[in-house]
Amino acid sequence: MTNHKRIALISVHTSPLATLGAKKTGGMNVYIRDFGRELARRGVEVDVFTRVDSPDLPPIREDEVAGLRVIHVPAGPMQGLSTDEIIPYLGDFASCAYQLAAAYRRRYDLIHSHYWLSGLVGNYLCHQWDLPWLHMYHTLGHMKNQIAQERSELASHERIAGETYVAHKANRLIAATPAEETQLVELYGADARKISVIPPGVDLSRFEPMPIEVARVTIGFTPRCRIILFVGRIEPLKGIDSLLRAIAILREQAPTALKDVHVAIIGGDPVAEELDAEMLRLQTIHRELDLRTLVTFLGAKDQEILPAYYAAADMVIMPSHYESFGMVGLEAMAMGTPVIASRVGGLVHLVQDGLNGYLVPSRTPEALAERILHLLTDEPHRQQLGLQAQRYAQQFSWPQIVDRMLAVYKEVGIGDWGLGTGD
Repeated sequence: MTNHKRIALISVHTSPLATLGAKKTGGMNVYIRDFGRELARRGVEVDVFTRVDSPDLPPIREDEVAGLRVIHVPAGPMQGLSTDEIIPYLGDFASCAYQLAAAYRRRYDLIHSHYWLSGLVGNYLCHQWDLPWLHMYHTLGHMKNQIAQERSELASHERIAGETYVAHKANRLIAATPAEETQLVELYGADARKISVIPPGVDLSRFEPMPIEVARVTIGFTPRCRIILFVGRIEPLKGIDSLLRAIAILREQAPTALKDVHVAIIGGDPVAEELDAEMLRLQTIHRELDLRTLVTFLGAKDQEILPAYYAAADMVIMPSHYESFGMVGLEAMAMGTPVIASRVGGLVHLVQDGLNGYLVPSRTPEALAERILHLLTDEPHRQQLGLQAQRYAQQFSWPQIVDRMLAVYKEVGIGDWGLGTGD
């Protein structure tokens, strides 16, 4: 199908081209890429505006899916910056994005911003272009503050103020779950009438089940081993220390259950010359608990091989203190792998306790250990959970999710957005 709609997708700090699994890359990068690609397949032209963080990047890069392209916007030094470090350059980003669109003679029908930094840019551009503007937060500073244990983990005052401003100014807000919808209303004073709940999707052509023995050989393990898997950024709110302590508990209480078990932690750079604070903390715990024969830090992995890791695993563990949704869990389910997750945030809506995995209290290694032990020792039930997880994930295919988003676009935009073209 061909139509002539075009959107400006604002993603200041998260590029769809970024290497996944690095310190500040993860589910949002996947979302921007796969969401943009599915829109492009519908005939909607998508320009992703993202900040230049390397001098090697071209001004524009066309994606492998025709109709999606990434526009690199210079704002601040051409290097990786934290989100707080980007704040002073948001004005430069917004004005440069406006100028680049004019230079490339690009006119848009709608603005869709992602994360609060992009929301402030979206607010500027919607006035410059006189366009409807949608915003999706992905994570919320107020929720981060509720689980922070140290001052360094707190969201900045600028972030809270920015998120609140965007909540009141955007034409429509997209929440990933009903829990996030409630948080936007109660914590930010957002108007519930302008919030639409649309979860992220999963690429079912990429995350498609494969035989567990084949998957294990593909990633270099023996067919008879058993794998407990964590995938995600290495940061305190991910709760990886709870997983380490749960394994230590199992070693003491049920050592025979850990025969041939490998705990694989994917994310970050465990061999960097200078480890970041959380990786250093986790490796210290790892050493103190003497888990070197059970737990391995594998570092970041390319997403092309990630499905094999999911398929090879007996279970995927998400011990987070907060998740707005939990795309890792959805990817694992699509591969037919059950998930054990903390009973927090969006994970409560994604993981159906006893159906596609289990929910446990956050920061409770004992409860986590109990559920891990159950899946290690009850193979028929583990397989049944995996089958039900795979079936459950089918409702999150990107064509179905984009159908729902296009319906919202039609409500706030103008004309036909290609409805009814999904699978």
